[in-house]
Amino acid sequence: MNLDKKPFGTLPDGRKIECYTLFNSRGMEVDILPYGATISAIRFPDKNHEPGDVVLGFDSLDGYLGDHPYLGCMVGRYCNRIGGARFDIDGHVYRLAANEGRNQLHGGSEGFHRKPWTPFPERTPEQVGLKLAWESTDGDQGFPGTLLVEVEYTLNDRNELGIACRAKTDKPTHVNLTNHSYFNLSGGAGDILDHELFLDADRYTELDKENIPTGRILPVEDTPFDFRISKAIGQDLDKVAPGYDINYVCAMETRDLTRIAALHDPRSGRTMEVLTTLPGVQLYTANYVKDLLGKGRVHQAHSAVCLETQYFPDSPNQGGFPSTLLRPGDLYDHQTVYRFSV
Repeated sequence: MNLDKKPFGTLPDGRKIECYTLFNSRGMEVDILPYGATISAIRFPDKNHEPGDVVLGFDSLDGYLGDHPYLGCMVGRYCNRIGGARFDIDGHVYRLAANEGRNQLHGGSEGFHRKPWTPFPERTPEQVGLKLAWESTDGDQGFPGTLLVEVEYTLNDRNELGIACRAKTDKPTHVNLTNHSYFNLSGGAGDILDHELFLDADRYTELDKENIPTGRILPVEDTPFDFRISKAIGQDLDKVAPGYDINYVCAMETRDLTRIAALHDPRSGRTMEVLTTLPGVQLYTANYVKDLLGKGRVHQAHSAVCLETQYFPDSPNQGGFPSTLLRPGDLYDHQTVYRFSV
């Protein structure tokens, strides 16, 4: 296992951004950018031992500095949506920066995906990794408290890409972090409609017309949302037009690291399993991607699939959902693992 770095680009303020590459001994490579704590590439051989990059991204920093659908980045302070861009903590109403109509999406327009995180390379006998740190100041995008955030990416010889997220605050605040990688196990070519998906989830959070949870948790049985038996993503896609964009309630009894999903591409033979300590996962089928140029390809809707491990959307305003409230002295500490095989 090894770690390397090379220049990737320059921010408008003159700061240099480097690309860090994690290598294992089985041919898997992961590129990580401190800008946005972004996974910019995951290269993994297919059933014919041919290498391929299985996530969407850009070849240069300019792509990530421009307008894009959160490709590979770490989103926060609160991933997914907060209804009305507001919440109440201990009787005080906090108004957030709205960036999707009257709601906030993925922490606001200047969320964690727009920040130059500080990198700290790591090596141990068991794995190689990159730790990235960011300090989100009190009032950032409307959120209370100074939040110290750390995300740690690790790669081992079991072809496991680990993502550990930790955070501490000096005032009560809400935290919900996820990585927003867009996966296409065929190597970035074509769409993902033939990808076969398993989700160990028997319920999902119902949404209103603004994609904000109603508070009701519904069964997936006899609906197009049922992936408890693996099926092609495109099988029922026309029944949920324009595609899937929904939070699933993971069927786990504990918050230990648990396998909650598996994605398989019959063409390449690649499989990706998802393990997490978090209670939810957002299935998103890149419904609004259009004419997106990245890595020499033009991507359209359904060109990739996101499996964003998370707390539920709008939890700060939904008393029946698992709480995302973080108080001083407590630690936000969650793990997700993407395990690759052929």
